[in-house]
Amino acid sequence: MILKTRVFDLYIRNYRNLSELAYAMEISVSQVYRVLEGKRNINRKFIIGAIKAFPGCKFDDLFYFVPEVPVGTKIQGSAGGEKQESR
Repeated sequence: MILKTRVFDLYIRNYRNLSELAYAMEISVSQVYRVLEGKRNINRKFIIGAIKAFPGCKFDDLFYFVPEVPVGTKIQGSAGGEKQESR
């Protein structure tokens, strides 16, 4: 399972930009950008920061899990056909 975040969809309600979000999360702006761009996985520090920055939200409001599909594995498409997973 891969942990994904809704933080980047929610931050616009409370923060003017990602720098303000990073400040509220008490992590570096570069870490926020790396997670946003998929260059860094969500770690404990990011999770704790997100909970600090969004105190009215539950964990499930901020994060969700998606199954990890190995590269080259065929997955069912919404129309019932098979699609090749691409990365």
